[in-house]
Amino acid sequence: MTGPLLPDDRIADRDAFVAFLSRLRSDYTANGPQWENPTLDRFLEALEAWVAASPAAYHNHGRDLPPDGDWTFFAHALTAARIYE
Repeated sequence: MTGPLLPDDRIADRDAFVAFLSRLRSDYTANGPQWENPTLDRFLEALEAWVAASPAAYHNHGRDLPPDGDWTFFAHALTAARIYE
């Protein structure tokens, strides 16, 4: 995937996260068939696997896993997306 987020970018606030989600959705609209995980089921499975492996993924890129992520907010956002209009 190109464009939505570069490896050294930092999402500093909610507005930046919203802008990132917009770019991600636009990338899916334009390039969805090329995504490795183009269905919701496969996307969520890959998300689960990547989050579980993220300490190693960060380490492999010479970076530290950010300690200040708000995992509860992210879980609320994913859960709310099931029903939010």
